[in-house]
Amino acid sequence: MYLKTRCTIILLLAICFSIKSFAQDVISPYQWEVTAEKKADGIYILSFSANATGGWQLYAPNQVLADVKMAELFFNDSSIRQTGGFVETGMAKNIKSNIFENQDVKVYDGNVQWKAEIQIQGTVPAHLQGKLDYTYGKNDEFYPSTPFSFAVNLEGGVEASTRILIPTIDINNPVNDCGDTVKKDSSLFVIFLLGLLGGFIALLTPCVFPMIPLTVSFFTKNAQEKKKGVRGALLYGFFIFLIYILITVPFHIAGKTNPEIFNNISTNVWLNLFFFLIFVVFAFSFFGYYEIGLPSGLANKMGARSGIGNLTGIFFMALTLAIVSFSCTGPILGTLLAGVAEQGAWPLTIGAAGFGLALGLPFAIFALFPKWLHTIPKSGGWLTDVKVVLGFIELALAVKFLANADNVKQWGFLKREVFIGLWIIVGICIVLYLLGFIRFSHSSPVKKFSKTRIAFLSLFIGATIYLVPGITNTSWAKLKLISGFPPPVCYSVYKQPVNCDKSLLDYEQAIQLAKKENKPVLIDFTGWACVNCRRMEEKVWTKSYVEKLMRNDFILVSLYVDERTKLPASEQIVYKTKNGSEKSIVTIGDKWTAFQIDNFNATSQPQYVMVSPDEKALAKPKFYTPDAQEFADWLKCGLDAFKKYSGK
Repeated sequence: MYLKTRCTIILLLAICFSIKSFAQDVISPYQWEVTAEKKADGIYILSFSANATGGWQLYAPNQVLADVKMAELFFNDSSIRQTGGFVETGMAKNIKSNIFENQDVKVYDGNVQWKAEIQIQGTVPAHLQGKLDYTYGKNDEFYPSTPFSFAVNLEGGVEASTRILIPTIDINNPVNDCGDTVKKDSSLFVIFLLGLLGGFIALLTPCVFPMIPLTVSFFTKNAQEKKKGVRGALLYGFFIFLIYILITVPFHIAGKTNPEIFNNISTNVWLNLFFFLIFVVFAFSFFGYYEIGLPSGLANKMGARSGIGNLTGIFFMALTLAIVSFSCTGPILGTLLAGVAEQGAWPLTIGAAGFGLALGLPFAIFALFPKWLHTIPKSGGWLTDVKVVLGFIELALAVKFLANADNVKQWGFLKREVFIGLWIIVGICIVLYLLGFIRFSHSSPVKKFSKTRIAFLSLFIGATIYLVPGITNTSWAKLKLISGFPPPVCYSVYKQPVNCDKSLLDYEQAIQLAKKENKPVLIDFTGWACVNCRRMEEKVWTKSYVEKLMRNDFILVSLYVDERTKLPASEQIVYKTKNGSEKSIVTIGDKWTAFQIDNFNATSQPQYVMVSPDEKALAKPKFYTPDAQEFADWLKCGLDAFKKYSGK
């Protein structure tokens, strides 16, 4: 039974989801003021005062309606807890609430003050951060769990020793002028090729392939003049290309307002889980269990507009193709864009451009040479095979997104060997399908093995066999061809993984060790979900001449910008950045992100920096560098700078 699923474009969902995830407190008619009073050692009274007009009513705390607490305090450290309920002051009254089936509800009009006693175990921070969730409404309007984040000073608290901006670090004036001035875009061409490949794969899906001869014939046969028909087909191909570029425009706007958004998109746990679910849904649609499409009304409107005018009509014809083919192109394009999101807006645009070019190119080529239409294969059962194989690949990619979330949160259920094992299972399923042992309702029986089928069988058999050593605890488990996709080698089911060589994880500890051993510090800004970081670690760092330099001549420290472990309350601060904005430093990742931005002017990973024990920049930073010799030369340049600076 087929189910018609209505959904919006995956990219718009992702953007909306990420905006919601990183948004500040919602706009509310209540403006809160918070003060703190010390009652005893480790015990404080927090006072929350607010006032609202316009008929709004604040639901009193200490009551639970429909299993929802009307007010609740949250802190970023488990050592801080509220003792008892709220002490309330204000104009309270009881009302019959239609929302809660005429139940008596206590609400406040006008001024209100709530007090809460909190107890702090261990070191008391000088500045306490927390969040008050409250509920308000009027008439039939109801706004539950509205968040208000606050920071308040605590008497007798210990000032945080968290250092972020290091005045002595000046990457614009290093000891030696070697390294990257700005992030290198040498991988843009590779991203474009990946987009091109994704577009060509999308061409082979049942949603797009049959449209090529139909659309080209429409332009070449229905036009009164041959030149006009060819021009129309060329414009049609160009507009397809343009539409996919336009999809990425919001990322350029968002990137200017918040440069951290790309790192947040790629490392946000809930967004990765969202993509995991989406890709599983797409995979099962490829298997034929149901169909995924956009609202028919939208497709119909676009189709109707395609008959308006000449240039406008052709544009809407291209837009109609993009919409109706979404169920096949969406997963492929979504995979591409999600994979390069951490690198910024331009890589997204370049990847989408390659994808759009591959989709639009055949329409232009066959319009110029219509006789070539007779040479392309006819639609048939092979399209179903392509779609099913893509479905299995989507499952493999879904595992990747789930692994990103698991890596960031360190849940430990999808470690490296488990990840590779799941990919092996997917590979076996593809092989069994191509052999005819696995079939779906819309699959045709395998009557003969064509050269193409045999070629793909050989490819997937070889790929599956290649993955098998990855589940072992041997040197063969490195799997350099897929480096960057599985979790790090140290995130292993084995207690002592043979390929794991851990580095320091704390900058202050690295500086102290560097002073003791009189060595420069090599800072590795990395991330649990960073693909290029894994590639560097598994392909470049493992070269003997690179490894010798890094391990013998430097103190290596890896700073994970997406580490979600919360700092102790005494180390959590509200940090004022170089540009004057305020940033809450709550997690270890928050700390290293701010540290990287304010000292090294970057938000992308990997980024490598060399500093002396007294924190002098030895060279300019280095970004993703797949050339091991180039990376080694940069390390040697830093060592020369250290010798020059220290007089060794």
